[in-house]
Amino acid sequence: MNPWIAEFIGTMILIVLGNGVVANVVLSKTKGNGGGPIVITVGWGIAVFVGALCSEKGSGAHLNPALTLALAAAGKFEMSRVMGYVLAQMLGAIIGACLVYYFYRAHFDATKSGDDKLACFSTSPNIAGNLQAFFCEVIGTFVLVLPILLMQKPSLEHLAGEAGKAPVLGLGTIGLLPVAILVCGIGLSLGGTTGYAINPARDLGPRLAHHFLPIAGKRDSNWSYAWVPVAGPFVGGLVAAIVFRLIG
Repeated sequence: MNPWIAEFIGTMILIVLGNGVVANVVLSKTKGNGGGPIVITVGWGIAVFVGALCSEKGSGAHLNPALTLALAAAGKFEMSRVMGYVLAQMLGAIIGACLVYYFYRAHFDATKSGDDKLACFSTSPNIAGNLQAFFCEVIGTFVLVLPILLMQKPSLEHLAGEAGKAPVLGLGTIGLLPVAILVCGIGLSLGGTTGYAINPARDLGPRLAHHFLPIAGKRDSNWSYAWVPVAGPFVGGLVAAIVFRLIG
């Protein structure tokens, strides 16, 4: 599969399942209404796993502009390919958010709160303060990216193959589970302040969709906050790449 198509599809699935679980929990008259943050956190972990499962072979399953840039800064990805990946991720996120809206359209119409409708697209801090939220997004993304850089591919050392090389288990199975578990852990531990965007495409793409979609009774798209879940993850990812290089 073409890597840009893989990133587009993987990010679209990530947003359909991730923002979809938020919609299921916060919108009125859904089967999952009131399910709470644990349901959302587990749903996002599954969304990451499935999105990566579908795109890993084609693109390496970045699904996150901050991770793509960090991998390039760490010397694990070609810098010349970063922009193409980021554009594919953004488009996938926008389309995924649109699919969530049209899937839950009747429930968006039944929901009175404009804040709840926006929450199905993008993040916001529970306590106002962009600088503190920026710090939280930096730390959250650092905790996402550094472990990914440090992760080892699973192998069967006792079944060494030709030339003494250990056969590697497919990343479409065991190898992707640690990242999904990591995302769940970040949500449970660090998600209480900003909703842990930790991914510029995950927040900005759906926020753009919210702005342009004909959602009845919607509020503004909170553009005064929109820079935080974009800049914070990029900074956090770059700091993780610097630390990775320093520790070798």
